[in-house]
Amino acid sequence: MRIFLTISTLARPLIRAIRTAPHEFRSMTYHAVAAATEEFCVIGVRIVEWREFLLVSCNFSVSLRRTEEASSSGEGIRHISRPNCRIDLASVPLQIRRAEIKGLSMTRIDSKFASLRESEKKAFVAYVMAGDPDYETSLEIVQGLPNAGVDIIELGIPFTDPMADGPTIQLAGQRALEGGQTLQMTLDLAAEFRRNDDTTPIVMMGYYNPIYSHGVERFLDDAVKAGVDGLIIVDLPPEEDDELCIPAQNAGLNFIRLATPTTDDRRLPAVLRNTSGFVYYVSITGITGAAEAVTGDVEPEVSRIKAMTDLPVVVGFGIKTPGAARAIASVSDGAVVGSAIVSKVGDGESPTDVLAFVKSLADGAHAA
Repeated sequence: MRIFLTISTLARPLIRAIRTAPHEFRSMTYHAVAAATEEFCVIGVRIVEWREFLLVSCNFSVSLRRTEEASSSGEGIRHISRPNCRIDLASVPLQIRRAEIKGLSMTRIDSKFASLRESEKKAFVAYVMAGDPDYETSLEIVQGLPNAGVDIIELGIPFTDPMADGPTIQLAGQRALEGGQTLQMTLDLAAEFRRNDDTTPIVMMGYYNPIYSHGVERFLDDAVKAGVDGLIIVDLPPEEDDELCIPAQNAGLNFIRLATPTTDDRRLPAVLRNTSGFVYYVSITGITGAAEAVTGDVEPEVSRIKAMTDLPVVVGFGIKTPGAARAIASVSDGAVVGSAIVSKVGDGESPTDVLAFVKSLADGAHAA
């Protein structure tokens, strides 16, 4: 099993120490640490001090205590022997995210959020519909998104019956389908983007039917080859995780779930169970583009989710202006804008003008 970790720069010497220590120590420590890595994920570990005692603290108070012998250098601890390690997870059960994910290592999404944390910036995520208004124009827009300040790209998969979307994105999907856009062409668009950009994460967002028709195994293989990093499939609930979520994560793709204002504390653990990459909080009840997000309503909901997961929580739906992007990002880990961007494309604005608008939104989120 590969271990999925998001580790701060200061924690890397600890991992190097575990990897380079004598075998008997490595085995013993690995299993101790495995309580927080193979079965659970440790996020934001930081080394506070190492001398006679090695103390490691993180956001849910895991500690490795008391090594009888330790030496260190600028490269980290070279040798530790006869450890007496203890990890106490029982007191903080809600701060632990299960990582029963066999295929995932560090993804571009994880790397992006780690980089944003180091820069003390919030994420800006932009949604565009693949093939809207045509393949070439949408490719030009997607290729311009990173320079416009976009941290993560959500690439919409056109579908005939987009139940969660309002008129703006419904029409975008219709335009794309009428122009001949297919799921394969959407994968081709991602691959074309990836030829010149190997760092910006791409999340494909849509519905299960086109993937099912394409064939799950074939789709996942094609998505990985195209350089896709994650999936948001809005009509597959956690009860159907074996259908796509688990196979996707075994293939190395993040599977990102939506939480909503109606996701109560009984339902939330199921939503979070196999989620990876980030949690997408839907700020309103209803469809995309239907209302505006209210910061005062969003903040306590984000806090509630973050009490149950160490994943970043980004907020979408109802964010239409740079000011709104800044306000929402200030109470979360980032803001997602979709309908407001797609409407500019629908109005026939040039890629240059669309990207200028996107930049204003990104600047708003980054100023939070």
